[in-house]
Parts: sequence; structure tokens; C-alpha cells
Amino acid sequence: MTDHSYAFWQAKAKTITLKNLAFINGEYRAAQSAATYEVINPATEQLLAEVSACDEADVDAAVSCARSSFDSGVWAGKTPSERKAIVLKLAQLIIDNKEELALLETLDMGKPVMDALNVDVMGASAILTWYAEAADKIYDEIAPTGDGALATMTREPIGVIAAIVPWNFPLDIAIWKLAPALMAGNSVIVKPAEQSPHSVLRLAELAIDAGVPKGVFNVVTGYGHVAGKALGLHNDVDVATFTGSTAVGKLFLRYSSESNMKPVWLETGGKSPNVIFADCENLEKAADKAAFGIFFNQGEVCSANSRLLVENSIKDEFVEKMIARAKAVVLGDPLNPETTMGPIVNRKQVDSIISLIERAKTEGCVAVAGGSGATIDGSSLYVQPTIFNDVTNQMTIAREEVFGPVLSVIGFDSEEEAIAIANDTPYGLAASVWTDSLNRAHRVARKIKAGTVSVNTVDALSPMTPFGGYKQSGIGRDLSIHAFDKFTQVKTTWIDFS
Repeated sequence: MTDHSYAFWQAKAKTITLKNLAFINGEYRAAQSAATYEVINPATEQLLAEVSACDEADVDAAVSCARSSFDSGVWAGKTPSERKAIVLKLAQLIIDNKEELALLETLDMGKPVMDALNVDVMGASAILTWYAEAADKIYDEIAPTGDGALATMTREPIGVIAAIVPWNFPLDIAIWKLAPALMAGNSVIVKPAEQSPHSVLRLAELAIDAGVPKGVFNVVTGYGHVAGKALGLHNDVDVATFTGSTAVGKLFLRYSSESNMKPVWLETGGKSPNVIFADCENLEKAADKAAFGIFFNQGEVCSANSRLLVENSIKDEFVEKMIARAKAVVLGDPLNPETTMGPIVNRKQVDSIISLIERAKTEGCVAVAGGSGATIDGSSLYVQPTIFNDVTNQMTIAREEVFGPVLSVIGFDSEEEAIAIANDTPYGLAASVWTDSLNRAHRVARKIKAGTVSVNTVDALSPMTPFGGYKQSGIGRDLSIHAFDKFTQVKTTWIDFS
């Protein structure tokens, strides 16, 4: 068993090789303009790498390669079982290179390396395996036409898929999109967030090693407003799938309307409620999970349970439990296995979080835990785990997505009031409900407008179940068999025998 000590990770960080070029047609390439941009290690605020800044010309090249590989049938023409064998090799290569991939995640965006290893990397391999195993078990259909005709409904790959992924889970969310898209037979171009390109670039190289043909999996690095926009507007991209902010998601809908009306699948913002009823007997578990739901990954989670709705009869008691858990969070170097919360990804995001914290204070909120930034080992990109008590749902801190470790506590007196508060948001990505009443669990879950409602846990997630949002939290679903719907067309073939 590998010794995943602090010394191990520090030593490995000194030997890591960063892939800083785009990956097109099976090889690393500099941007045609030779332009680069800087990636910063948030744990040190020092330059980590200069990465190719791709523009429209590079996107054209990647799309052309993806189109050629798709039209040639080198991947789309393989049977599902043939694709399965190759993708299973890729899933194993992720495991074989798990420490390297985890370290790339941590160096780019600051998450604790043990979380990157045990959650992100292992989860990415598991999801890839699940889709590889699922693809040859999906059957086409025959319509009940009666004698004289045969009508078949067959799923076919769509073509060229552009996947634009965020910086908070760079490898994991790339896999959410890559796995069903590739297993359906498509060719794919991934645009990683400019802050965190390295794990996806390494994944592309591993895909070639596994046997994925050149041109089937391409990576363009660079800025979202340049490379991401070029993908969204490209007339030879057949589908765009995006995870990120609601504001940018709306831009992709515009890009589609201004180009070829490509389908756009979005997983965007969230302001998830976590509702604690007084009939929940295990408040210790509820508090543990509530703390995880807001402080995990520095709160940089689209489905973070950032609004804690607590029945007033138990609110004071529960808030004390939450304060204790906030104090137990270990801020520090993400390479230290003892660290439970690392730095925020960059200065822009820290400034956004601190601005919302300060605005909450001006609106009358009192921080009962945290409430400011922190400097550790020379990096000022840390934010203390923060809890605001006695928040109303009309306050800015309860309405805007903070994307940081900031919790708003809101009291309620009745089930009806809790549901009304939970639904009083433009978002609808996820929600949690804590109750020992089975009737209430069913009743409240049905009334909350969210894509996933977790009962007596938070953020329940599995490749077996779909993930996505209501309202301005997105369009379509990642994960589960339903994700294949985004990357396939259903063709009807009607044969008349009469």
C-alpha cells in the first residue's frame, strides 16, 4: 500500500510533469498563435504553468479532427462491446495513475489531495466503468405495427460533442460527459476550465494508451470567452454540454441560436436547501452531513447545501452543533492529508466570496462562525468556514450562489413554510430533507422543486441515478442511462411488407 503521507505528496509534487499544450488528433500541440496564459497554484499563489491559450483557429482544427474521426467510423463504427473493452482499459489506467491525477487536481484548484484521490479520481474511474458496462446492454426497439410492416427505433451517435467543464471537479465532471458521449460512439472535444486543465490533458494521453483512436478525444485549453465561445458558435459541433454558472449557461443557449441550433445541455447554478425537521432523531448525523454539504471542496460545489432550514424548536441546539463542526475544519496545505479544507481556486473567486460575506453583514447578518478570509503558508486564498444565523430568505446571502464555504441558517415553524422557503429561489438543482416520518419524507420530497432530493443524507449521487436541475439550474441530466439521451439520436426505420 502506498504511503500517502505529507512527505509523499510534497515529494511527488516536485517531480510531476505538467502537460501544458492542447491535445488534438492524438498529440499535444501549442496554440497556433503561440499564445499562453498562466495557471496559479492556489496553495502558494505562485505560477504553476503557462498553458496554451487556444482560439478559433485551434477550435477549428479540433472540430475538424473530431469530425473526420466520426465520419470515418474508426470509433462510431465499432460495436458497443469493442468500445467497452477500450474504455474499461482507460478506467484501469486512471486507477494505475491515480496519485498523479489527484495531484494534478490539487495543484490546479486547491482541493485536499486525499479528497482528490478518494472522491474525484476513484469516482471518475467508477463512472467510466459503469458506462462502459452499460453500453452493450441498451437495446433498440420495435414498434407494434402489426402485420405488413416493421418499424424499428435505433439509437445512433450524433457526431461531434463539445464538453465545457468547470474548475471545481475538473476530472470528475469531464468523465460525466465523456463517458456516455464516447460509449454512444461520438467524437468529443473537451474545453477544461482555464484554472484547471492538467488532469483532463493527462486523461487524453491515457485514452490513446487505452486504444481510443486519434481524433476521437480532443482537448482545447484556453479562456471560456474565447475557446468555449468558439465551440458554442461552431456550426460543425453537433451538441454542446456545459457545467458552470447560470450566466454562462445562458450564453451557450445564445450561441446555439446564433449558429446551427445545436442541442445545449446545461448543469448550472444552485442554492440548495437542507431542511431539518424537529422529528429527526439523529441530529448528530444531520449536523455531520450538513457540515459536509457546505464545507466539502471548500463549498465550491454547484449542489452545495448552502441554505440550512431548521425548525425553530430545535434551531438553537442545531446551530451550536454546526458551529462546533465549523471549528473542527482544518484549513491548510492541500497536500497535507490532515487538511480538510484547502484554498479557494483563485483571487477572483475569493474576492467574490468575501464581497458576499461583507454584504451579508451590512444586511444585518451575524457570523456565528468564520466570516473572513485567512492567510496560510503565504497564500491569502483561504476563506474560513462561515455560518450566518437568523438569515431571512430575502437576504442576498440566501439568494445568490456563493460557491464558497458559507452557510445561511433560516428558521421555520411549519412544513408548509419550509417548503415555501425551499422553493423560493431561481434554482432547483438539489435539496435535502431530514425527518423520521416516512409520510413527511415522501410528501416534502414531492413538493420541493429540485432535480435530486436526498432524504436523511445530503447530495446523494450515483452513476445509477440522474443528476440535473429544475428552473435555472439547467437543462437535461448527467449520469444514469438517461445521459445517453443527450448524445444519441433516435431513428425510426419503417419497412412496408404489403
